Amino acid sequence: MKDLKVILSGGGTGGHIYPAIAIANELKLRHPETKVLFVGAKDRMEMEKVPQAGYEIEGLWITGIQRKLTLKNLMFPFKLISSLWKARRIMKDFQPDIAIGTGGFASGPLLEVANKKGLPTLIQEQNSYAGITNKLLAKKANTICVAYDNMDRFFPKEKIVKTGNPVRQDLLEVESKRTEAKRFFSLNVEKKTLLVLGGSLGARRINQLIEKELAFFKEEEVQVIWQCGKLYHDEYQKYNTEDDVQVHQFLNRMDLAYAAADVVISRAGASSVSELCIVGKPVIFIPSPWVAEDHQTKNASAIAEKGGALLITEKELDAKFESEFSNLVHSEEKRKELSQRIKQMAQPNATKEIVDEIEKLLQ
Repeated sequence: MKDLKVILSGGGTGGHIYPAIAIANELKLRHPETKVLFVGAKDRMEMEKVPQAGYEIEGLWITGIQRKLTLKNLMFPFKLISSLWKARRIMKDFQPDIAIGTGGFASGPLLEVANKKGLPTLIQEQNSYAGITNKLLAKKANTICVAYDNMDRFFPKEKIVKTGNPVRQDLLEVESKRTEAKRFFSLNVEKKTLLVLGGSLGARRINQLIEKELAFFKEEEVQVIWQCGKLYHDEYQKYNTEDDVQVHQFLNRMDLAYAAADVVISRAGASSVSELCIVGKPVIFIPSPWVAEDHQTKNASAIAEKGGALLITEKELDAKFESEFSNLVHSEEKRKELSQRIKQMAQPNATKEIVDEIEKLLQ
């Protein structure tokens, strides 16, 4: 398979972007001559993150449909026509052998055009509840790679392959990086470290919780690496001046952030859950209740029910958070047990298995 040309599309959030980058990296590893082009949505984070990973990207003028009537919705038909037109032009210029979608608005027009051209297409669904774009594309896709069981509720059963979610290769072995991580974040080696993750854009309720509990963390002698997200950085960066608190808009070295952590507080988006299974850290999930079909709560429950994590809903935070956190941080036995159990649910070969499926389609 020489001179392979692959087009990858997905974005809007880190959960759609990082799987696409992981797939591209594995393809390049196997077939160094492969030409890869990404297609994303203009003004979304993929336009920055993909070039940082060393790949070219083209942007489409596309957004999702809002749930209520807004000016953005009135613009949607124009954006869709513009995006389909540009997707056709990209296809004509690049002449790919296959198109791969990892979810998000931009993958819709691109894979629609690929399907019309009769190109092989593969989609990768990260969540336990399928996204709208992938549900629409599934009818014509050749292969659908999923991370959860029972996905035939959304997709044709004969096209489904359960692979798990791709994660960045640098997360497969973080324990050996612990000393480097403590140095990188200038941490006190005597104290426990809490890593707070609210997703790439941030999570309002988690940020409010952390702000309220800073004095409590100090009492517990816990230092905090707080990734508050792009939308909230201006509001919370003032806490950077406090001892044992670091506020980050974004963490570029996630491998070291995980390596440094003794306990993690996280949303339960699909990518986060997959990463946390692989790094095997004790985690408290605080799922977002505002996502389609409450899929984050379903993602987190799948782990918590098997004893692999603690799950606290937003409604329960005031009543339960301090006692649950304190018990966890002071019990090495409890942390070990959670670590071992969550690790059993990891699917570390997901990226390789997805690329195996891509190769089958190309043959």
